[in-house]
Amino acid sequence: MPPLAAWFSDMGDALIAPDWIALDWGTTNLRAWAMDAADTPLAEAGSGDGMGTLSRDAFEPALKRLLAEWRLPPQACIVACGMVGARQGWTEAAYGRVPCPPLQKPFTRAPAADPGLDVWIVPGLAQAEPADVMRGEETQIAGLLAQDSDFEGIVCLPGSHTKWVEISKGRIERFRTAMTGEIFAAIADHTVLRHTLGEVWDEGAFVAAVADGMAAPQDLALRAFEMRANALLKDGEQAARARLSGLLIGAELQATRALWQDRPVALLGAPKLATHYASALESQGTTPQLRDAEACTLAGLTAAKHRI
Repeated sequence: MPPLAAWFSDMGDALIAPDWIALDWGTTNLRAWAMDAADTPLAEAGSGDGMGTLSRDAFEPALKRLLAEWRLPPQACIVACGMVGARQGWTEAAYGRVPCPPLQKPFTRAPAADPGLDVWIVPGLAQAEPADVMRGEETQIAGLLAQDSDFEGIVCLPGSHTKWVEISKGRIERFRTAMTGEIFAAIADHTVLRHTLGEVWDEGAFVAAVADGMAAPQDLALRAFEMRANALLKDGEQAARARLSGLLIGAELQATRALWQDRPVALLGAPKLATHYASALESQGTTPQLRDAEACTLAGLTAAKHRI
């Protein structure tokens, strides 16, 4: 592949001309923001070239494809967070160790062959006991703290692997990860409940299932098959998707109760999923603060850029 500068030599002045690039490179998706000198986004681009689809030598070409329509400066500074720094990513970025502030040095430089690319990867964070890791969430938390330096409490980041993170005095003190989203997907796609889960969402059924999941998380396997039986023996199971989600999130809330109960909770995640978590927490007497996850990601990447 030719040097990046050659991609732009014959392009017009109408192209986006960023000062630097912010990257959120996850397992399934890659997102980029063209940032100006005042750290304001000029444009956004994205692709399905997530870490999970790429061999190590495919990261640089994927990035160049994504940035092909932007006029980058020489040796463009590119700051990336997420799974790009995983062991299976472009290059492994060593974990920082909690308790610590969310952004830890040293950042890791990606081995780009093109001299026009200067890619830096934010390290993830690791916890020794109980064993846990994160990549990408630390940058969102850094962004939240950049916007609200006085925040004290719990940050919940819903997703395939939901994080519950304790924040005190600008530091991550401890965290736990729940595979609730991935378990939901596995059940929905690879068990008998795939014949039962529709797209209808019943909020009342969801809240009731959260309570059931919290009260008796040990009954999860029994209650899951009960939904299948109801679909066969009664008038269908119209609320099965909401019930399964509620049971799983309820079990997660019960397991993490010592972290979030009677404490401020900030929610950072995709709007639909964050709303479900907010509803679940509200049903248990906790009113969370819904934060803009994208804004926190950009604020965190900006903070990282100024530490390179």
